[in-house]
Amino acid sequence: MSLLEIDALGVRFGQYERGLRRRTVVALSGMDLRADRGEVVALVGASGAGKTLLAHAVLGMLPPNAEESGEVRFAGEVVSPDARRALAGRELALLPQAASFLDPVTPVGKQVRRSARLAGAADPRAAALEALASRGLGPEVARLHPHQLSGGMARRALAAMALMADPALVLADEPTPGLPPESVRAVLADLRRVADEGRAVVLITHELTGALEIADRVVICRDGRTVDEADPADFRGDGGALAHPYTRALWNALPANGFHVPGELEGER
Repeated sequence: MSLLEIDALGVRFGQYERGLRRRTVVALSGMDLRADRGEVVALVGASGAGKTLLAHAVLGMLPPNAEESGEVRFAGEVVSPDARRALAGRELALLPQAASFLDPVTPVGKQVRRSARLAGAADPRAAALEALASRGLGPEVARLHPHQLSGGMARRALAAMALMADPALVLADEPTPGLPPESVRAVLADLRRVADEGRAVVLITHELTGALEIADRVVICRDGRTVDEADPADFRGDGGALAHPYTRALWNALPANGFHVPGELEGER
């Protein structure tokens, strides 16, 4: 039994156009994913494939005009959107992709202390400093505002806040774009360590190469559907070990593989 099990997750949005005509937009139409403690599952796909929307659905963060179908189970129990929302911040945590999730006018330390209080820490100040130190950030960082942090430092501060309550499941949404190579390696190593400590990590990314360095399994999605699950070891050479043509197409379209864009990817450049 996996910690997180998503079966045929669908999400559609009701929208009104000019003249009060109502239309339905299908955003997800069949997403499947499983993640267990101790593993990193990479959810990979082109922009607009539905990766971030899946994370928001798992956390119960969809807007009121969303209609959900399928089934989400956590620790073996079917959990409704309301139940998942109640678990968010405690058993379920989102590691967001941008420093904009930090309050720009509040020192970082104060924001981390608030997370510590919400997590029930007896001494929020000490817990905040310990959380920052665990991500390689010294006490001086607590006095800084978000705009004074590098991109890598901001993401580490966000990780300190997200993990404060010791969640069982971490959803890391595009944690590496725009970072220099050394920061990318540090962020990925941190996620691997989070999983090795006994949590489940879902790494949501379109950067396949980085994901392969730490993932136990790779789930490929396209147009709101899961199309394949592959072993990271199968991503090698010309992709001949990959069973699904779309997965091979993503692999061969990488710069290191010659930017080869076959018909499967023509509409996604």
